[in-house]
Amino acid sequence: MNASETKPERDHNATLINISKKTFIQVTCLLLGLMILAIVLTYVIPKGEFGTLADGSPDYSAYIPRDDIKGVNIVKGIFAPFLVFASEDGLTLIMLSLFLLIISAAFQVMNDVGGIRELVGSLSDRFKNRRKLLIVLITLIFMVFGAFLGLFEEMLTMLPVITALCIMIGLDSFTGFLICIVACGFGFASAVTNPFTVLLASEIIKTNPMTHIWFRLIIFAVMYLLLLGFVFLYIRRISRDPEKSLTFAHDSELRGEFGGNMSASSEGSNRRVKLTYIIFLLVSLVLIVVCSSLSALRGYTVVVLTAYFLIFGIVAGVIASKQPKTVFKSFLNGLRGALPTLVFIALAASIKYIFDEGHVMPTIVNQINALAAGKHVITVALIIYLVVLVLEFFISSSTAKAVLVMGLLSVVNVGLSKQMLVLLYTFADGYTNVIFPTSPVLLIALSMIGVDYFKWVKKSLPLFLVNTALVVAFILLGIAVGY
Repeated sequence: MNASETKPERDHNATLINISKKTFIQVTCLLLGLMILAIVLTYVIPKGEFGTLADGSPDYSAYIPRDDIKGVNIVKGIFAPFLVFASEDGLTLIMLSLFLLIISAAFQVMNDVGGIRELVGSLSDRFKNRRKLLIVLITLIFMVFGAFLGLFEEMLTMLPVITALCIMIGLDSFTGFLICIVACGFGFASAVTNPFTVLLASEIIKTNPMTHIWFRLIIFAVMYLLLLGFVFLYIRRISRDPEKSLTFAHDSELRGEFGGNMSASSEGSNRRVKLTYIIFLLVSLVLIVVCSSLSALRGYTVVVLTAYFLIFGIVAGVIASKQPKTVFKSFLNGLRGALPTLVFIALAASIKYIFDEGHVMPTIVNQINALAAGKHVITVALIIYLVVLVLEFFISSSTAKAVLVMGLLSVVNVGLSKQMLVLLYTFADGYTNVIFPTSPVLLIALSMIGVDYFKWVKKSLPLFLVNTALVVAFILLGIAVGY
């Protein structure tokens, strides 16, 4: 629905995820450019492969040069966005794609039947005079989700609710993005017991993840204050001039929808809608916590949530509205609105696929040994940090990088404690999830609030410059105190 159009009721053809043609073209061209660069690099970087252990797993300490390989097959490079779904990462990518499609559809239903309006309306009434407290608490909660439970992709389920809440209390969607997705990303990187970084990396490198946990708690607190400061500076700016909001046009339309009579229902019906979606969201949060906490279910979190939102996203909509036909139409509209995000996922994932097919990833990882040889421990620490940063650009999966990087570091002697190696890995792995264009979750979250990727980079640059300075400072401090 165009901003110039006015209708008394919600336009059921409108979608929560509404990627503009300009944004779609810009991000697609950026990822295509990176994909082409990856193809070229496979013909420039020396090729190699890792040896194989007796059980068939890679031996990261045994590097075998492959001078007989010229580079990635051009056909495979060109069709990488399709072929990647048939690779070893294919199942994960398929599940991520389904997950994003289903949650988008479920929240589209929630929006169209008035669920979002009812929930955030209640919260906005409670906190309309305590906005700062609300921002402080929500930011803390989402950072805790990332730092302790390792949640990130799953928080896309909460973004529509948080952005709507921010709009209802007089802020904007961008603030909701900061205190939800960015906060979770900061928590993921400021990891305390993150199972996908701290616990997994510690297990691979054979160290106790609870050793010197106080140092990681200090890092968490400092990064929380940094993000909170950035959020409040932004809020002060848009409070003085609302038109400086990065989502001003996007939110103007949503305010009209929230303020209008979207569901035209009775008071009893409103209570039914509110109760239905309170239960719906509480159960989803319980599932997230339980699946993330239990090792037996941890790898199935996305699968469980996908099934839950598919089934109960529709059921909740039918219970709330008593209009099955409208619910199914909304669900299909939500699927349609999220389809362009699949292009982003495929293009971002194809870069790692090209590097794997071109046999250059083992060469890149093998350079850690060569670069660290004979260097001071501080230099070694910064080199490892930068190497993981480079890998993060091409491999967004924390688990994949942990196996690759920590598997190698577990058999080399670089003069750093095992705890410091884990810390370097978590630093380089997490913060980039909310800045690198190869992060599908970042691109999708930005599309949900109608913010161009390059505008986000420009706006967030001061935040990440300070963040990088603090990361380096903590690395130096950690080495100094014997962490």
